[in-house]
Amino acid sequence: MTWDSFLWFAVPAMICWLSAGILIYLTSVKISYLLMLTGILIFTVFIAGLWIGQGRPPLRTLGETRLWYSFFLTTVGFITCKHWKYKWLLSYSAMIAIIFTCINIFKPEIHSKNLMPALQSYWFVPHVTVYILSYALFAAATIASFIQLSKLGKGNSNAQLYRLIDNLVYTGFGFLMLGMLIGCIWAKEAWGHYWSWDPKETWAFITAAAYLIYIHKRRQEKDFLITLWILPFAFLLLLITWIGVNYLPSAQGSVHVY
Repeated sequence: MTWDSFLWFAVPAMICWLSAGILIYLTSVKISYLLMLTGILIFTVFIAGLWIGQGRPPLRTLGETRLWYSFFLTTVGFITCKHWKYKWLLSYSAMIAIIFTCINIFKPEIHSKNLMPALQSYWFVPHVTVYILSYALFAAATIASFIQLSKLGKGNSNAQLYRLIDNLVYTGFGFLMLGMLIGCIWAKEAWGHYWSWDPKETWAFITAAAYLIYIHKRRQEKDFLITLWILPFAFLLLLITWIGVNYLPSAQGSVHVY
């Protein structure tokens, strides 16, 4: 399977996700869950087929990471919605996944079958996948923070929503740290050093520090308004790390820009 087949999988998956995001407010929740899972399954089939067809894991280019982001975000949205019963989580994850899928349809990246020697490592897949999973969790936490901020503005915060945000951030932070640890080990094998303050590494450190500040502030249980605003700011740093750094002049010689 190649990227030429993507449209045939993307459109049915998006129809399922869009239908699930709308119908969860209108009809049976079970129908929405079934549609969401069907879309995820369709995406899973394409990712597996692309992996086999390219002879390598589809994790190298921005387009390929967007593919995984859509997959993980819908999966996280489904699981958290099913557990916490927040319908907006499913709708939100479906909407963002559709946006990223559309970007891949209308503005695909270069999808080369070849991997540079440093990427031909068994650390490649776990390093990238746990990062993308953490990004999906942080994205869900960010939208939840905006909802909680709106409730605070009305003097009506939600303790259960706080617990959801915290769980998403704690889990996402764990995956983020795991991704950094795997990256350090991989860097040692590939380039002879664990950390070099490469532009991508520097921004990853800044992003991790921002989420650590949120965790620290939440444990103090005060200044809730300031604490919640940390999450959108941290997610902006995450987007710079993931996408923005590639466009910085200082990053053109980075080992993370392929």
